[in-house]
Amino acid sequence: MRIGIEAQRLFRANKHGMDVVALETIRHLVDAAPEHTFVVFVRPGPDPCLAPHPNLEVHRVDGWSYPTWEQHALPRAAHRANVDLLHCTNNTAPLRLEVPLLLTLHDVIFLEGTALWPQGGSWYQRLGTVYRRWVVPPAVRRADTVVTVSDHERGRIADRLPGLDDRLAVVPNAVSDRFGPVTDASALRAVRRRYTLPDEFLLFFGNTDPKKNMRRVVAAYAQYAVTAEAPRPLVVADYDRDRLRDHLRALGHPDLIDRIRLPGYIAHDDLPAVYSQATAFLYPSLRESFGLPILEAMACGTPVVTANAAAMPEVAGNAALQVDPQDPDAIAQAIRTVAETPARRRDLVKRGQKRARTFSWTRTASELLPLYEKVARSPSASGPAQTAAVS
Repeated sequence: MRIGIEAQRLFRANKHGMDVVALETIRHLVDAAPEHTFVVFVRPGPDPCLAPHPNLEVHRVDGWSYPTWEQHALPRAAHRANVDLLHCTNNTAPLRLEVPLLLTLHDVIFLEGTALWPQGGSWYQRLGTVYRRWVVPPAVRRADTVVTVSDHERGRIADRLPGLDDRLAVVPNAVSDRFGPVTDASALRAVRRRYTLPDEFLLFFGNTDPKKNMRRVVAAYAQYAVTAEAPRPLVVADYDRDRLRDHLRALGHPDLIDRIRLPGYIAHDDLPAVYSQATAFLYPSLRESFGLPILEAMACGTPVVTANAAAMPEVAGNAALQVDPQDPDAIAQAIRTVAETPARRRDLVKRGQKRARTFSWTRTASELLPLYEKVARSPSASGPAQTAAVS
């Protein structure tokens, strides 16, 4: 088979969760199935992160914007490449497509609010939500198979988009073998210098997306910092200093700005060394369909504080401290526990490393392959070009 895979943003410099999932999946698919050719469609970008492989074709496709690339440029490119099916990896898909479609729907968070024009987050995130609300329902109706990443999200999708029945499957994410404890002193020093990291710190990935729970995490850290004898600094990756200052002023603790480091975006290749130096990784999100950083931190031997909500318990199991993400007091207490109790940290490290090993990208690839074969045999594979009306 010639299996088309949409990975529009894969070559951008600053990769995020869905980009990492697509990259690792593609890398393991080409190794797992040499009998198939994988045709990957990307927008040109500064990081051509896919190494050449005998059964891999990379097609760079230009497009003015995300929607025009997906709705116009991608279907034409798939037609020219003569693929037998198309796997769209990032929630959305072309509404007019000549080949069978497998859609990875990571979540339906964008359908769970009631406002037509959702509040919170950046303008880019709001526009993305509106686009997904427009595209996803008809794309799901048109798809031959829809894949999601956790049992929790399968339930949410079945509730919001009924009628999928046996077209809905779960294929979990995993963690790359590159994630493990980094012990090389020179490598650790180099990363500390690159991002101006303190010797000991708590790690949190900041984000303007409201689900990341930035305000409550900062409130919890403030509680911890003003009561602990020697509070560890907080490193907040990928967040704006002015926004943070506003949060701290609202809490009445503007002076804590000096205890919080803002290194900007941390390159994916540097994450293992950053995780390895953190006292704990904080991930008490309000809503996640999976939570890939939980496994990354665990694999690096970093204790994790996460939420007892959505898919995070499914991923973390008994290997993390789980808290109510709506309760800053509970988050603060978990920070105190992991920061001030060495025995508890050691137990979480042991449990976390064991937990991370149960998730494998090789398994992810092996579970996708029979789905590709099923989709390629679907009625749309031999019928006329399929379209979906926009509703």
